[in-house]
Amino acid sequence: MIKVRKALALLGTRGEVRALDDSARTAKEAAAALGIEVGQIASSLIFLADGKPVLVIASGGHRVDTVQLAAILEVNEITKANADDVRTATGFAIGGVAPVGHPHPLRTIVDIELARYDEVWAAGGHPHYVFPTSYDELLRITAGEAAEVGS
Repeated sequence: MIKVRKALALLGTRGEVRALDDSARTAKEAAAALGIEVGQIASSLIFLADGKPVLVIASGGHRVDTVQLAAILEVNEITKANADDVRTATGFAIGGVAPVGHPHPLRTIVDIELARYDEVWAAGGHPHYVFPTSYDELLRITAGEAAEVGS
């Protein structure tokens, strides 16, 4: 969470990392804790694209279509990263992966579904921490590419 706060400050974001009483390990849990629509949750997911980690920031209401993602990334194979892959790529455990604060830059795809909302919420590096942001800000702070990633 401290890494995320520092990264957000360096990136000049508007949102502050906030602690939640309840876990926000899943998009449904986060939405319930915040009293918002599940689609407003910006879920940071790690996939392996031909073996290399890629960050997909998906709307909590979407399932990522790996065939579609492979086409976007122009790779042959997409697999879901395991817990070790996620921690190595991001420095965070599954359930608390933030879109920023990683040890190394990751190619990032941001779900265009998030653009429907004025405010979205992302994990703050731990399942009990989140921060508010916007679709445009997510694109900026992650150097992300906008794409339709699923349904």
